[in-house]
Amino acid sequence: MTTIGGIERLCAPGAPFAVEDGAYAGGPRTLREFAEVTWAHGDRVFLVSEDTRMTYREFFDAACGLARRLVGEYGLRPGDRAVVAMRNLPEWHVAFWAAQLAGLVAVPLNAWWTEDELAYALDDCSPGVLLVDGERVGRVRKWAVRNGVPGIVFRGETGETGETGEGSAVGEPEEGFVAYVPDTDPVLGPPPVDVLPEHDATIIYTSGTTGRPKGAVATHRAQAGAAMNPRYFAAAAALARGEVPGTGPAIVSLTVFPFFHVAAFTSFYAVMAAGGALVMMRKWDAGRALELIRDEGVTHFAGVPTTALQLLDLARSTGDPLTSLTLLSTGGAAAPPGIVAGITEAYGDRIVPRNGYGLTETCGGVLANVGAEYRAHPGSVGRPSPVTEVRVERPDAEGVGELWLRGQCLVRGYWGNEAATRAAFTEDGWFRTGDLARVDGEGRVSVVDRLTDMVVRGGENVYCVEVEGVLQGHPDVVDAAVLGVPHPLLGEEVVAVVRLRPGADAGAGATEALRAHAGKRLAAFKVPARILVRAEELPRNPTGKILKRELRELIEAG
Repeated sequence: MTTIGGIERLCAPGAPFAVEDGAYAGGPRTLREFAEVTWAHGDRVFLVSEDTRMTYREFFDAACGLARRLVGEYGLRPGDRAVVAMRNLPEWHVAFWAAQLAGLVAVPLNAWWTEDELAYALDDCSPGVLLVDGERVGRVRKWAVRNGVPGIVFRGETGETGETGEGSAVGEPEEGFVAYVPDTDPVLGPPPVDVLPEHDATIIYTSGTTGRPKGAVATHRAQAGAAMNPRYFAAAAALARGEVPGTGPAIVSLTVFPFFHVAAFTSFYAVMAAGGALVMMRKWDAGRALELIRDEGVTHFAGVPTTALQLLDLARSTGDPLTSLTLLSTGGAAAPPGIVAGITEAYGDRIVPRNGYGLTETCGGVLANVGAEYRAHPGSVGRPSPVTEVRVERPDAEGVGELWLRGQCLVRGYWGNEAATRAAFTEDGWFRTGDLARVDGEGRVSVVDRLTDMVVRGGENVYCVEVEGVLQGHPDVVDAAVLGVPHPLLGEEVVAVVRLRPGADAGAGATEALRAHAGKRLAAFKVPARILVRAEELPRNPTGKILKRELRELIEAG
């Protein structure tokens, strides 16, 4: 364990983030406790959507009412699974937290999955109830009818129909599903069930970029630690700036991560702990995001690097000063090293940059790099939280090896998949991340690549993330992906796919200029042998990771 900025006093005995037996000594022990505490925020606005504003009290009463219904009417018991499959709607939080208040295992599913992809996860986790919006009900109806599992439909938006044509419009309930009717009795509270730290709290499926998604199972102890981590990082960053933690303006966060992704958990845990407001968008649009920042007085932006870059580009081109914004946080995918320089150049020290590192298996962010530390070390993902241990296994001559993690926030394994659990976790609790990293003398971690993405060219290791960062630093490049392709003599060759800014030269001269740009900053063996210019956006999954399998097929076909 290394504390960020050397601020050990935050973790001293009796301090807010003291650690005992590898876990935070204070704070909530379960997500039910975490949700119950938010009731104290009362009439502060919590959830803001295009057509809804919900206070903490309204949210908590609605979540309690649904929790009572899940236990009483549906007969669900602690340990039963409750699937949540929705867009980023206020009702997502009512459903998710109702499951926690009822002692159920919440299973947030990818809202972009197809009917077959959803059926795979539903078969895997065997839920007792489906909590879905009007767009998802058509994709899960056949599975629900076939397996006799009931569902509740949260319409979310008036007149909404299934986005792929198979959903049902408002007022047309599907077989086995009933429309959600809020029960907001303020007196009854949550159902009387026992929820213990060692009980399972969530099953969150991995993105499946390297195979079938796996259900990562987190206990309440792990998720409670994950809920404390962003509070710790925020407090440490405030002290590093010479400020008293918790004394700044109320958080108003525009969080554009999909709620089913752990990066969103890191964001909304921080909002809820501070009694802040969570502003959401139905669909990402940089122009609309700028409007929301102005209209809602947004202080924090949280999203994948692609959305952050689009937001900053549009703000600069339109002269928007982003007056209310104080923090810009990225996650879910590797942040280009140049993003922090762009923030500093445009806004000075006023907007604090933040990135970090986390995985589905760590319940969200367990390392963070914030503010002056980030500006000084833009290639790092920061230092670990007090309840996270870091280890680099089998480092090479440059100190690069596989990143292993251990601590409170790690999941206990994969649902119904002992073989995958044994492959990922050591007997003494270390998780093999599959990422290549190095740790400097002050405990800062830099992730240089995925083990599976590293290119071995003629015996030399080429880290794709490093090359991508250099290409993204060129003023004409909007996005870049680097990968290895077979070569008869070298084993692998380095190839890049880039997307240029509108109006930029996309001819042969442009690719040579990009190779020359890379050659000034990289060893010759790292410079892409080929650079393909693509007019369309690079293929990414909903959480922002580039789908390199698709790009490899494109390169091989060409």
